[in-house]
Amino acid sequence: MRQLQPLLPGKVIGRVDVLDPRITAPVTPTAFSRSLKGKQIEAVTRRGKYLRLELAGGEVLVIHLRMTGVLSFEAAGKHAARPHLRLVIEFAGGGALLFQDQRRFGTATLLDPVRAQTYFSRLGPEPLERSFNAARLRELLTGRRRPVKSLLLDQHVVAGIGNIYADEALYRAGIRPTREAGDISAGEAARLSAAIKSTLRDAIALQGSSIDTYRDSRGRRGRFQETFRVHRRAGEPCPGCAGEIVKIKLGGRGTYYCPRCQK
Repeated sequence: MRQLQPLLPGKVIGRVDVLDPRITAPVTPTAFSRSLKGKQIEAVTRRGKYLRLELAGGEVLVIHLRMTGVLSFEAAGKHAARPHLRLVIEFAGGGALLFQDQRRFGTATLLDPVRAQTYFSRLGPEPLERSFNAARLRELLTGRRRPVKSLLLDQHVVAGIGNIYADEALYRAGIRPTREAGDISAGEAARLSAAIKSTLRDAIALQGSSIDTYRDSRGRRGRFQETFRVHRRAGEPCPGCAGEIVKIKLGGRGTYYCPRCQK
């Protein structure tokens, strides 16, 4: 979002090529392309993990990268040989937005103003907003019996935290991911809310985590993976106590933590 904000507003959509019908389903590629052609982008915003291209007239083009999506801005005509290319949005006057996705889970959805409001109202609070603090987090966790990590990954509870960042935030807060959410104390909630914010801010500053396919909008690898303290480090020494980091499955997701440092 931060990289595309200075590039896209004011641009008018010209040719739209949907190279994989799954990305716009259930809307057909032809209908999707026709509905976007000639529309002007007014703003680039975000809600949770969703990128929002706000169009003149109130419609919103919503893009979700999912696990392996890569969204890049390139000069028009330079995308013929791109691997796993699923969607190309060319702009009148030059430039194109390219959506590559190896595993084909990513989506592009055009919403009218009413649907957009409903679509995003189901998401939880944004963790980088000032209102997301220890008291707000404890309120969200109170009475919940699910593991705290599972709750952090639930986008209806908190919007925008992914698997990597939940592991890293819980380590920074000294909380074991399997802990029952409702058992988190006020002091632990304060540590966790601060850890969530610091983890996300550090990841944004380092342009994300490029473990497999991820690249930013300029095609560059992120560097946050170089700072991982527990994620994908099973069997390695903990940076805090030198004990062994372990990996478990929690809610179907690979989960990493230190049994000594995370209580």
